[in-house]
Amino acid sequence: MDTSMASGNPFFDDLQNKGEAIDHPQNEDIMDCESLNIPSQAAVKPNGTVSSSVRELLECPVCCNSMYPPILQCLNGHTLCSGCKPKVDNRCPTCRHELGNIRCLALEKLAASLELPCKYQSFGCNGIYPYYSKPKHEYQCSYRPYGCPYAGSECTVIGDIPHLVAHLKDDHKVDMHNGCTFNHRYVKSNPHEVENATWMLTVFSCFGQYFCLHFEAFHIGLAPVYIAFLRFMGDNNEAKNYSYSLEVGGNGRKLTWQGVPRSIRDSHRKVRDSFDGLIIQRNMALFFSGGDRKELKLRVTGRIWKEQ
Repeated sequence: MDTSMASGNPFFDDLQNKGEAIDHPQNEDIMDCESLNIPSQAAVKPNGTVSSSVRELLECPVCCNSMYPPILQCLNGHTLCSGCKPKVDNRCPTCRHELGNIRCLALEKLAASLELPCKYQSFGCNGIYPYYSKPKHEYQCSYRPYGCPYAGSECTVIGDIPHLVAHLKDDHKVDMHNGCTFNHRYVKSNPHEVENATWMLTVFSCFGQYFCLHFEAFHIGLAPVYIAFLRFMGDNNEAKNYSYSLEVGGNGRKLTWQGVPRSIRDSHRKVRDSFDGLIIQRNMALFFSGGDRKELKLRVTGRIWKEQ
């Protein structure tokens, strides 16, 4: 049975009616800076230096982050970012005098004159950016590190792809597989006790790239289901060059899925919650498993190919 023929199934109809929820970042500071008509184009220039004292002037004493317009000041000239004003109950964190709505235009103009290196310089980005354009660049910088794609724990390790591959192998003990086809078996002795269980079974190396195969048990509403999907260890623009297929079946029936791997820039939860993969209802999975339906025995096969 192909999933494309499942339109008569209320379960799949329900999935098709649910769109993917994408959380767009909200950065009012960046938007406010753009309203100043400050050039946003980045240029690769010889590295300049900005003294630490100037950087300290532009650091909010409350959140310790760089400040962007409107930069506020008290009557004594102490500054803080507008986002932290509610956190200090409208009192200057330095002298405790009441804060008004006085903007420190001199500091804002000083910031507009600065050009700074990207914070991902150590990862290979050599660009120098105007102070107010720098956050927008860093949000989408192609050199920004990736987060660990392991879904079985809240791992906080970041790095480039070679570092993460070594980390997955050495620290998470993930199996590494060379080749573009796979055939894996998932077994669970008591599948009726489905909690949110996540496994990353294998990292595949093919076409000079790395791919992560996920298999997970979770609930959609009250319905226990399984999902299998592939993620690409790289950016989305590269992931679009590849496709993959998954197949699971038994007792003369099968389900198939074909899609494009999602970048590990998207969290595994985001991919899962968008249903972007092969979804198998538990009853159907047990039917595929055969026997007395008391043990899950699923065999998932698939392949990865590069689009021409």
